[in-house]
Amino acid sequence: MSDKIPVTVLTGYLGAGKTTLLNRILSEPHGKKYAVIVNEFGEIGIDNDLIVGADEEVFEMNNGCICCTVRGDLIRILDGLLKRRGQFDGILVETTGLADPAPVAQTFFLDDTVGGRTALDAVVTVADAKWLKARLKDAPEAKNQIGFADIILLNKIDLVTSEELREVELRIRAINPYAKIHRTERCDVPIQSLLGQGAFDLQRILEIEPQFLAGEHHHDGHGHHHHNGGPKHYHDEDMQSLSLRSDEPLDPDKFLPWINDLVAKEGPKILRCKGILSFKDDPQRFVLQGVHMVLDGDHQRDWKSDEKRESRLVFIGREFDAAAIEQAFLACVA
Repeated sequence: MSDKIPVTVLTGYLGAGKTTLLNRILSEPHGKKYAVIVNEFGEIGIDNDLIVGADEEVFEMNNGCICCTVRGDLIRILDGLLKRRGQFDGILVETTGLADPAPVAQTFFLDDTVGGRTALDAVVTVADAKWLKARLKDAPEAKNQIGFADIILLNKIDLVTSEELREVELRIRAINPYAKIHRTERCDVPIQSLLGQGAFDLQRILEIEPQFLAGEHHHDGHGHHHHNGGPKHYHDEDMQSLSLRSDEPLDPDKFLPWINDLVAKEGPKILRCKGILSFKDDPQRFVLQGVHMVLDGDHQRDWKSDEKRESRLVFIGREFDAAAIEQAFLACVA
């Protein structure tokens, strides 16, 4: 996977601060080469002093970055970018106004020419700390954007109290326990913490989940996490998450057909699934990730000697049968 160019899909509600973030990537002297693919140049208002060369839909910046527009044809743009001299450190795709980042994310699995040379690295959602709670009540797409995210920029934290900030983080955690949350003002976050993260490699989950689940929550049959004591923890009525693990190695001849079948049938209900799997008699970790019905899996690297060889699999979605999924997963043990 390491020779593939990492792709970050950027989503978030209008006004949350995506443009600020894109401007920073295009203008800061970070010494990396990124390609930034946007819906409209107009929204970004590229600073002329920073442009070194421009043709009709591609602007080259003096910090080595390139900015271009989607214009409805992501594959063609990507193909052009991949042919350009000098490889990129990463590609960033903005999905303005799309309720659902899935179609963009899926492009990187489905198209052979693009899929062979790029890997979906992370879905980053920019959220407005002040308005997110209201959006989550009235806009299902806001909830989807949180559910899809690997990394969440909780932006404009200067506009809320610390109590409001805690509340909104609990709401986020109820929808998506696994995303990495950065609290930001004006999207001021080190760019390397967003790009080239290998966020689908579940270190994120292994880092976050122990504190999130240890002793504080137990599962009921619906894959909801419940808090023992105190009404502060939200579990979301509409979204659920499920975390599975096995210390025993899995049989790939059982597991792979099962997960393919599950995603084909339940795909619309499952926003994201991701896993690191240990297969019997296999020295390498198998890394899996899915966006709705599209699933991508690949051997990644050897298990390290100090690593616990266990399989971990997580799902985020709506109204799926957590108990049945858990039972079927455990039946894949070799």
